Amino acid sequence: MKKNSLLLLLFLSFGLFAQEGEGGMWMPNTIEQVEADMQNMGLKLTAKDIWSTDQASIKDAVVQLGNGCTAEIMSDKGLVFTNHHCGYDAIQKLSTIEHNYLENGFWASSFEEELPAEGLTITFIDDMIDVTDQVLAGVTDQMSAKERQSTIDKNINKIKKDTPQDKFHNIRIKPFFKGNKYYMIKRTTFTDIRLVGTPPASLGKFGGDTDNWMWPRHTIDFSIFRIYADKNNQPADYSKDNQPYKPKKFFKINLDDLKEDDFTMVVGFPGRTTEYLTSYAVKQKQDLRDPAHVAVREISLGIMDKKMAKDPAMKLKLASKHAGLANYWKFFIGESRGLKKFKAVEAKQKYEAEFMKRVNANPEWKAKYGQILPKLQKLYAELEPYAVVQDYTGEIFGRNLDLPNIVAVVNQLDKNALNRGGDVYFNFKTPQGKKVKELYKEYIMNHIMKDYDKQTDKEIFAALIDFYVKNVDKKYISPELQQALSGKTPAQLADELYEHSLLATKNGLEKLFAAKDFQQFDLKLRDDPAYKLFTAQQKWTDEKLSKPVNAINVQIDQLMSQYMKAQMEVFSDRPFYPDANFTMRVAYGKVKGYEPRDAVYYKAFSHFYGMLEKYKPGDLEFDLPKDWVTLLEKKDYGRYASKDGTLVSDFLSTNHITGGNSGSPVLNARGEHIGLAFDGVWEGLMEDVYFRPEVSRSITVKDNAVLFTIDKYAHCDHIMKELTIVSHKNEKPVKKAKKKRKKFLGIF
Repeated sequence: MKKNSLLLLLFLSFGLFAQEGEGGMWMPNTIEQVEADMQNMGLKLTAKDIWSTDQASIKDAVVQLGNGCTAEIMSDKGLVFTNHHCGYDAIQKLSTIEHNYLENGFWASSFEEELPAEGLTITFIDDMIDVTDQVLAGVTDQMSAKERQSTIDKNINKIKKDTPQDKFHNIRIKPFFKGNKYYMIKRTTFTDIRLVGTPPASLGKFGGDTDNWMWPRHTIDFSIFRIYADKNNQPADYSKDNQPYKPKKFFKINLDDLKEDDFTMVVGFPGRTTEYLTSYAVKQKQDLRDPAHVAVREISLGIMDKKMAKDPAMKLKLASKHAGLANYWKFFIGESRGLKKFKAVEAKQKYEAEFMKRVNANPEWKAKYGQILPKLQKLYAELEPYAVVQDYTGEIFGRNLDLPNIVAVVNQLDKNALNRGGDVYFNFKTPQGKKVKELYKEYIMNHIMKDYDKQTDKEIFAALIDFYVKNVDKKYISPELQQALSGKTPAQLADELYEHSLLATKNGLEKLFAAKDFQQFDLKLRDDPAYKLFTAQQKWTDEKLSKPVNAINVQIDQLMSQYMKAQMEVFSDRPFYPDANFTMRVAYGKVKGYEPRDAVYYKAFSHFYGMLEKYKPGDLEFDLPKDWVTLLEKKDYGRYASKDGTLVSDFLSTNHITGGNSGSPVLNARGEHIGLAFDGVWEGLMEDVYFRPEVSRSITVKDNAVLFTIDKYAHCDHIMKELTIVSHKNEKPVKKAKKKRKKFLGIF
């Protein structure tokens, strides 16, 4: 007892202590390791109710939407709920000026009216199987990083070859715990997905960029789709003969009032966390890398804001791209501030000091692990001169501009054709009867050009190139770019480039892809000014920046794998969960407000009357449909109202979520659906690196607000009839002897 008390005091003094359930993205197939703690917090289910391959379980009702969001099954007819911002691209693609579903919303009144969302997929997880032994067969500690990865790749390819797969049933093999564990994930993917309903963006994106990451929120962030299957209930490409999918499991909805400290659980597909970073990496992130991303995106967003404010058509055209850039622009600001405020670097340093203390006290550990942190410190010092340049380059030539992305796609086609036989590859027909070149063209037209505006891209290019040459050492700027700017301003170069490049317009691209053979295509491409400039810069970047950075990162990755293994051995008195990697995870917590700063407390619930308080007619972010305003002013909330007569819009909980969790079901203690997770709070944005339970909160749109919108606003009786609504209002609480919750040592 004395030893444990001393250990507890040590971690408390370091600020490294966390209870179970406060943070954590647990693998559902190993959830039994925290089952007792979840039940002590209030869960009324078992681990098998959450994950089972023998019976229907919660995992069968949670799906991955496309490659970047989560969704869930809400009826026995394959009805799917997700966030409005998750369905945004599909809704935008289906919208026109005449039928602007983003602006006005859309509600199908029958199966026949549901709109095919071309290109959208929904994927179920069938199983997760530990294949660590097979993947790491033949791997030794004496191998170089290259040799190790080569052996792993061969082993993974063999597993894939030996496992039956097709278009709809496939596997992924993913590393966990920095490559110390590997799991094979069996998946079933549906491709016939149709839009059923969406509120207008004024509701689904209410508050816009101003409210993004902020509390209180009043966003009705949901959209509805449906999965269609063939007559055998199997995945199939779109056909008018397909039928609504019959799921293994769907969620029931509970509209009962919530209160602070009620149990909550989120199941979804979080994208990326880095909770095991060293203090050296965190310092670079907060001081250098996050500010670099912010600086570039501020320039792009400033130009787009002006254009979107002046022209409704431009607002629609640029909406998706603007939202994508703005989302993480604000995130990077909040993350950097949060890391500094909560002294993440200092906390990591103390954790590392305790790690080294334990390691040095054990001769075996000292021999194996004693040099890991000193080596990592040295490597991060080597990486530092490249860090900001790398982020500037990635932002400018990758995320903020469309023309370089178009160049990258056509360059890939050109390189593949050169490597695989020119016309043979260029005109090769796929099983669907399309030539390879047509697939590349469709990708450009449907994925890049859908948000592309030549004049806007040109203005952003001029501003960002001006920023780049003023803030980056000349040794990272290609001779071609320096020559192109000789005697010209960035604005003049932009005019020249965008006016003379075939790749800068749809008509020009049509001419390029109309080439009768590969030789003609190749000649036109190599004579194009945008192609010449951007490929030259990319080649220069690869040699002068990417090559040395990659060499350092290979060593860091290898050492981080060893460090992860060492932590789990040295701190064997606590469980570990792996960083997020777009695989299914469970996060549990409770409904709870928080104190963002001295003398201020944010309650856990926002209400519809707060939406009216924010309402600004004609405002880009805070306008509302007139009939919605009338509805709220009447306060006719019906069965969706709380006991006090108000209607809850959104609520806070301590569940750890991140990008990829958007659209995740938020469940109560019985596993009933109570809302859709859609955001985090500004003060807790550092949680993917350094989780702080006192301020890290997820934001959820409550089902009462969602169903009120479907029922009272959209009058979609047919959708309401599909949903199963349950209540426990009249149940008498069962008195249980409270168990003392076991404490876990949190990650940091």
